[in-house]
Amino acid sequence: MIVKNLTMENFQEEVLESEVPVIIDFYADWCGPCKMLKPVFEKISEEYKGRLNFARLNTENEEMIAMQFEIQGIPALVIVNGKKEVGRIVGYMGEEQLKSRIDHFLEKI
Repeated sequence: MIVKNLTMENFQEEVLESEVPVIIDFYADWCGPCKMLKPVFEKISEEYKGRLNFARLNTENEEMIAMQFEIQGIPALVIVNGKKEVGRIVGYMGEEQLKSRIDHFLEKI
């Protein structure tokens, strides 16, 4: 598992200065679907090693970043490449469906 936890302190380096696209899982500890998504997100992180960095951001601890991305529903997965959002996936989905959506966005980069 290669999933970084994001904070205001490391967001610039881990996301905005990343050499490869980053997918951010915006979540909250109280969110049931977020808890269901976590093991799926962590599992598939291995398959995208070198092509896509995986990170998680607690929306309650880092409200400013969540607001910058206009997160209105969680779980929300946002793919960032070159400081720009290039894709967004909202809600829980299983492994195969999630990989299919991620692949769709990566093809456009």
